[in-house]
This record gives sequence, C-alpha cells and structure tokens, in this order.
Amino acid sequence: MRAWLVLCAMSMLQFFIAVDVTVVNIALPSIGTDFGVAGHSLTWLVVGYTITGGGLLMLGGRLGDLLGRRRTLLVGTILFGAASLLAGLAPSFPVLVAARLLQGAGEAVALPAAMATIVLLFPEGPRRSRALSVWAAVASCGLVLGFALSGIVTAHLGWRWIFLISVPFILVVIVAALFLVPPDRLASRERVRLDLPGALLLTACPLLFTYAVVEAGEPGTSLWVSLAALVGAVLAVVGFVRVESRSLNPLVPLTFFADRARVRANLTTMLLSGALSTSFLLFTFYLQDRLEMGPLGAGLTMLPLAVALIAASVLVPRLLGRWGARACVLVGLAAAAGAMAVVALVAVLGGGAAWLLPAMLLIAAGMGFGIVGLQYIAVSGTTEEDAGIASGVQRAADQLGGASGVAVYVGLGFAPALHAGDPFLIAAALAIAGLIIGAVVISGSPATTVAQPQAT
Repeated sequence: MRAWLVLCAMSMLQFFIAVDVTVVNIALPSIGTDFGVAGHSLTWLVVGYTITGGGLLMLGGRLGDLLGRRRTLLVGTILFGAASLLAGLAPSFPVLVAARLLQGAGEAVALPAAMATIVLLFPEGPRRSRALSVWAAVASCGLVLGFALSGIVTAHLGWRWIFLISVPFILVVIVAALFLVPPDRLASRERVRLDLPGALLLTACPLLFTYAVVEAGEPGTSLWVSLAALVGAVLAVVGFVRVESRSLNPLVPLTFFADRARVRANLTTMLLSGALSTSFLLFTFYLQDRLEMGPLGAGLTMLPLAVALIAASVLVPRLLGRWGARACVLVGLAAAAGAMAVVALVAVLGGGAAWLLPAMLLIAAGMGFGIVGLQYIAVSGTTEEDAGIASGVQRAADQLGGASGVAVYVGLGFAPALHAGDPFLIAAALAIAGLIIGAVVISGSPATTVAQPQAT
C-alpha cells in the first residue's frame, strides 16, 4: 500500500510537470496582451522551460547519487512548486520568463529522482512494469490534457491560474515524499563528482542561441547583440566538448557518439521535435490571432489532436514490429511535413478552424511514428553501462530540439524586422526544410528491426 501511495504522489508530480509543457500554449495570446509582448518574444515561455529541463536533466540524475534520491526529490519538487507560484504571481514578463526557467530546473532535478524512487519501491517483474506503465500513461495524459486545461482555466480564471492551480497538489507531493518515501541510506558516502560545468554549458548553448534568434527579430535591437549571443552559443558548444573530453565523470562520454546510428537518431529527434513543438504554437496563434477565437474555444478545437495522440500511442507499437523503426521514423517525418504544408495552405487561403483538422491528425501521426521509432533506434545496441546515458541523451535531444526549433522557426517566422512575408508560411517552410534534412540524416542509418513478442 505504501508503494502505491508513493506511486500516486509521484504520478501527480509527473502529471503537472507534463501539463506545464503544453498548458502555456493556449494562454500565450492572453499573456502577450497583458504584458504587451509580441508573438516571437512569447516563445521564451515555451523554450525556457524545455531548455533548462533538457539541459540540466542528466545533472539531475547525478544529483540523486550525491544527495540521495529522497533529498533530491524534495529539492526539485520544492523548486518546481516555488517557481509555479512565482509564475502565477509574476508582475512582469521578464519575471515570468525567469519563473519558467526555474520550473524547468525543478523538473530536471525532481523527475529522475521520482522515477528512481518508483523503481526501487517496486520489485522487478509485473509490479514494476505495471507501475512504470502508470507513470508513462500519466505523462502522456498530462501533455494531451494541457491544451484543454489551458483553455478552460484561462477562459474562466485567467492565465495566472494555469500555474497557480498546481501549487496545492505540489504541496501534497512534498508531504508524501516526507512521510512515505524511505530515508536515504547514509552508510556509503561515495563521492560522486558532478560535471557541473558540462551541465551549465549544455544549458547555456541553447539559451544563448534562442536569445540570438529572438532578439534578431525584435525591432530596434542592435545586430551586434544577436551576433554576440550567437558567438557565445558556439563557444559554449566548444567548451562543452572540451569539458566532456577531460572530465573524470562526464555527463556524456564522447565515446558515446562513436555509434553513428545513435547520433543520426538523436539529430533527427531534434529536428522532428522542433517541428512538432512549432506546430502547437502555430495552431494556437492561428486560432486566437487570425480567427480571434477565445482560449476556451481554441483549447476545445485542439481536442482532436489530443485524441489522435492517444490513438497513435496505441497503434504505433504494433506497427513498429512489422515495419521496422527506420520506416516508422520516415512515415512520422512525412506526416509532420504534410501537417506543416496544410498549416501554410490554410494560412494563405484564410481557412476556418475545421481546415486545421487534417494538420492536427498528421501531427499526431508524426509524433507517434517518428518519436517512438527514434527512441527505439537511439537505445538499440546499448548495454547496462550506457543504457541510462542513451536514454538521457535521447530525452535531452527531444527537449532541446523542440526548444531550438521553436526559437528558429517561430522566432524567424514571426519577426517583422526580418521580413514582410506571412509568418505562418515562413515558419512552416522552415520546419519543412528541417524535416527534409532529418529524413536525409536518418536514411543513412541501417534498417532497424524490432523483435516481435512470441506467444506463450
């Protein structure tokens, strides 16, 4: 009973962390109106959360080894809850962006410890499989329900409550962690050297890159500011490689990248995630800015996307064994590109909300086929020694790729200082170009077959 109560608490944390990935999308126009912020600057509220979450994710896993999983869980959960409260009470847009960055940091610290707690409380076998299935299902539901929840809350309570509503539940998780999660064992105090410089550089690179792109589209911003940020991003990449090559306990050993299929899978993951994350924003902006729908109507309009995502999560694992992982990835990339073409066409022709339905269904197929297939390729051939690193890198590629894609596609597309074209058309065209590059990259990988389960 104690283990299942802990699972309920950890799943509650997972749900609200997953919700916060998508819940802000529908509320963006309302936030922009309140603070007088343009569309391309609003991308900070999306990418800030995912950049810090992805950049500090592997460091969060190492913190559990150093501080103990219970302590790390408490630190991360308290940080996430405090940042949610700050976001809901933010007096200005910069404070709101800072709160989103802190939310991502809280996620990176709390989630690995929460998952490790579940693994340790449930013995290997059917009970652990059932627990992890609940954990994964809650994450998917959080991502899907974020759209509808955002529309309902923003329409009836105001956008601040999309952040404040989670605070009481986070308090419940903290109390459960204090009283139900077993204390950390202090008998063995092996020093675990944290690769803190590597984690900071991995986070600084996409942050500087995003700043360079977003500021480039801001009217009146000096070109030298964007160039300086872009140079800083390049230096962060160079510094990260040097730190990882010299560190005794690197976040990502450079030998990990010797597997070309794994590298191709992670690069393609970044490109696909960038397009998928961009599509969510384009749907939101089109429904509320072009069609002048309210947040509730926009949230309900995107429910077919949520239902299609659930259907894809059920269908794709069955087809993965028949088609192979690479074929599924190519189908996902093609579906995402088709969705972007529909968005561009609808924007040019000025279609109604129903015209976006094919794009939503295609995005669900792109996410279902593409991400699942890429996850399989990214962890294929791993051993017990590098399975954790492979999973961590793949998730970081997913989050950082989504954030960087939004910065480039939406940041450049919705930048009137850079062009006079239709922002939806520009953003969609850039995303399609990225997906084509992803298809070329993954096509060079060997076909990966998936073993079918044998009947007993």
